[in-house]
Amino acid sequence: MKQVFTKIVSTILAFLVLFSTFSFTVESHFCGDFLMDISFTGNAEICESDIVDDLSIKMKDCCSDEVHKIEGQDELQHASELKFDLKKQQFFTAFLISYKDLFIESTSEKTVFQDFSPPDISIDYQVLYQSFLI
Repeated sequence: MKQVFTKIVSTILAFLVLFSTFSFTVESHFCGDFLMDISFTGNAEICESDIVDDLSIKMKDCCSDEVHKIEGQDELQHASELKFDLKKQQFFTAFLISYKDLFIESTSEKTVFQDFSPPDISIDYQVLYQSFLI
């Protein structure tokens, strides 16, 4: 579940970075209060009342064009140079090794000898200390 969530979030963030760099223009043509044409790629078509012939008289200009330009980022932040000197390299190496060792599972194997006889006792302690159960 955690891996799926991580993949979804990383994909969304990648698309966010991608779409923040895009810029596009929306052009719309209105005749009066009515939207006649909208274009995302080029010029919006004008309506027939805007076309003026040589013989006709142009009607009162009631048409208008609106252009909405949405600009994305032009400059992205470049990674600054990191001065990775010897002390930082040593610290990073020691940290990485110690962090990696935290997650190593240690398995201790218990060896059980079934046919193992106890060692021979050279001295009889009961007789030596004269402690007998009565």
